[in-house]
Amino acid sequence: MQVSDSSSRILAGLLEARTGQQLTMSRRWRIETALSSLLKARGIATLDELITILVMGREPALANLVVEALLNNETYFFRDRQPFDLLSTKFLPALATARHAKKHLKIWSAGCSTGQEPYSLAMLFADEALKWQGWTIDILGTDVSTAVVDRARAGTYTQFEVQRGLGINQMIRWFAETDDGWRAAEALRRQVRFQVHNILESAPHPGQFDVILCRNVLLYLSPEKRTAAFERLAAALAPDGALMLGAGETVIGQTTRFAADRETRGLYRLIAGSNADRRELRSA
Repeated sequence: MQVSDSSSRILAGLLEARTGQQLTMSRRWRIETALSSLLKARGIATLDELITILVMGREPALANLVVEALLNNETYFFRDRQPFDLLSTKFLPALATARHAKKHLKIWSAGCSTGQEPYSLAMLFADEALKWQGWTIDILGTDVSTAVVDRARAGTYTQFEVQRGLGINQMIRWFAETDDGWRAAEALRRQVRFQVHNILESAPHPGQFDVILCRNVLLYLSPEKRTAAFERLAAALAPDGALMLGAGETVIGQTTRFAADRETRGLYRLIAGSNADRRELRSA
């Protein structure tokens, strides 16, 4: 299945218009792989035929399926492990001291895909249950894709997916094999809630998150949209909270809202005074 330049441009434009994400030239090789199953299922012979259907608007729902297929939903449990160790050993203990009176933490996993990251966070707290006894831990996972959010809510994974990042003890403790795959235990699913959300929109309720994980999401945005996303993230973060990005992402040259944490490498903090217009951003 050959992908013409015109077809690539139209599909890239559709993806960016619907999600804000760019399908750069270096990523357009994914088009054929991402759409092959959809074309086969719908009996569409070529990408040019698909483009014709989309442009003529004969099947509006098809455009949504195309966008869903083009999104990069790569994820796995405890992805890159080090960020979770950093939270567990450094930032969360400090945050526990700061929030001791209220005993309430709010964590947002933005761009959570099929849910492995927020479920990993839930396991992190469950592994130290005594330390967090009496606390309310609100973990929210969001993604622009309705399909992956539905999968995240179900909490059911294939054998391959459940083995990625989990040790055998964690697998046995937190997942049970069913006819549909390996399903997260109810106790784990109760710790996490999910909703469809685009990080270019106002932050989901409730705002003032103590920790925001937005890993490997911003790199798919144009520089202008990336700056706008940082504005939204800044408006949603508590003044003493922390933002975590992916290993290949940075705030340098992207935003004036955040700076690298001097004490904890890998975390980003709000620059003093940068949230003065939080209310204005929320109402925009």
